[in-house]
Amino acid sequence: MITTPFTPMASLLGGALIGLSAVLLMWATGRIAGVSGIAARLFPPYEDRETAGRFAFVAGLVIAPVLVRIVTGSFPEQTILATTPVLIVAGLLTGFGAVWGSGCTSGHGVCGLSRLSVRSLVATITFMATGVVTVFLMRHWS
Repeated sequence: MITTPFTPMASLLGGALIGLSAVLLMWATGRIAGVSGIAARLFPPYEDRETAGRFAFVAGLVIAPVLVRIVTGSFPEQTILATTPVLIVAGLLTGFGAVWGSGCTSGHGVCGLSRLSVRSLVATITFMATGVVTVFLMRHWS
């Protein structure tokens, strides 16, 4: 059976930082902090004057664990029990879901719900329900 540590303070801090970053991005640029949309617009056919900001946003996602390492002396603990083929399929399904759902968890779940978007509510319910079912199956039937 797979167990998950209970980390309420780290989770609260992480959620607050995600919310703060979404608010700051909306305030500074008027844009929604949807990671899949920001990353996708770094590649052609998208060309506009906001490329540097998008690159900085994605670079921040990559650099954050390095900053944690500098501050704490160790990288955040990561445990991945899935095989490489499972990870590839999961990545493809996640990408497909983000395209088909016109956004990702950050765009719909963080920004869309705070704007009372019905489309984001439906998307969030869908990906949360799918996640619950997947975790249940993986923990109890594998």
